[in-house]
Amino acid sequence: MSPTATNVRSRAGHRGVGDAGIAGALALATDYADQVVVGTVRDVHGAVASRAFGLTNLATAGCARGQQRLHDGISEAVYGGLTSGARTVSAGLRAVDRRGIGPRLDASHAGRGLLSAVNGLLGDRLAEERPELAIELAVRQRGADVPPDRDGLAAAFPGATPDLVVFLHGLGENDESWDLRREERGGSYGSRLAEETGWTPVFLRANTGLPIAENGVALASLLDRLVAHWPTEVRRIALVGHSMGGLVIRAACAVMTEEETRWHALVSDVVTLGTPHLGAPLERTVHLGARVLGVRPESAPFGRILEYRSVGILDLRMGLSADVQHLPHARYHLVAATLAESHRHPVSALFGDLLVRYPSALGRSRRGGEMFPGADVLHVRGGHFELLNHPQVYDALRTWLA
Repeated sequence: MSPTATNVRSRAGHRGVGDAGIAGALALATDYADQVVVGTVRDVHGAVASRAFGLTNLATAGCARGQQRLHDGISEAVYGGLTSGARTVSAGLRAVDRRGIGPRLDASHAGRGLLSAVNGLLGDRLAEERPELAIELAVRQRGADVPPDRDGLAAAFPGATPDLVVFLHGLGENDESWDLRREERGGSYGSRLAEETGWTPVFLRANTGLPIAENGVALASLLDRLVAHWPTEVRRIALVGHSMGGLVIRAACAVMTEEETRWHALVSDVVTLGTPHLGAPLERTVHLGARVLGVRPESAPFGRILEYRSVGILDLRMGLSADVQHLPHARYHLVAATLAESHRHPVSALFGDLLVRYPSALGRSRRGGEMFPGADVLHVRGGHFELLNHPQVYDALRTWLA
């Protein structure tokens, strides 16, 4: 394994995300199959049986209590056996993974995609329970972490310029997500800016299952180190965030660090692409569904399945508060997409870009308030993920960063 692929935990003598393999991912899947699938079936079965036997006992003056005890004993044995088997399989898979047997997730594009998706869904739990699968915020280059020190950055960015454009992805994505349709579009935002302008692109990877505020603090700290150890003196920084990445950037801008190097003053532009500044309707729907399902004992286990989503996903329900501090000297640029040509079209008004509605992407509430007065606004036709590499967005980026 190359040094750049080893994260902080690995260098400290602990297993890091670069050591996690397919067997470890299968062990995690087995654990959650037991907790979510088996647990849900068991709890639904128990709730239905309890109601049925309760009615029978009421009608027969308790004559079914013996059958109920027998049923409960058999059920407990069956579900206990399934759980015991799942735990045995999971322990075996983890042992195989610790020996380094099998492909490493971080060694392939597909594996890195899977790892990022899992971190988006369960990242807050992974950080505590399965740290070898938990991503840490890092600068990325060629599918590996770049140590944010002078030697690591100099090796990764031999042509470093004083102007940095930092890209942060959205929920369940990673640094490679920006390569969407790269061949068709003549490159990514970062590669084209590097070729056509004086900006040096810096791509980050984050655990998007963590709370947005926590990722914001981590980003602020990383930017401090990036500026302190960049191969040349930094003149300007542009921050570009897709979806949740825009919220993390806003959270970072509100963090006042105590380091001598202040990156805040160097930020000239903040660009958010399809960022749910007012919250995402899908997360609100899931939250409502979990509450509705939780009303009845028979459906409550299904509601708990929905509650397994990470804190990062929960944070998307309302977005960040409107009073989160912006950088007063930076220019803000907001990009929103809609499925129809006009954002006023009924389809656009209802679905937005499928995940984020137009007013939310611009931070404009129905009550008339604006989170970003005076910001540049770009509306394009397309879906949420098309914003990762859209020709109109690139043209706007080049103009804004000129």
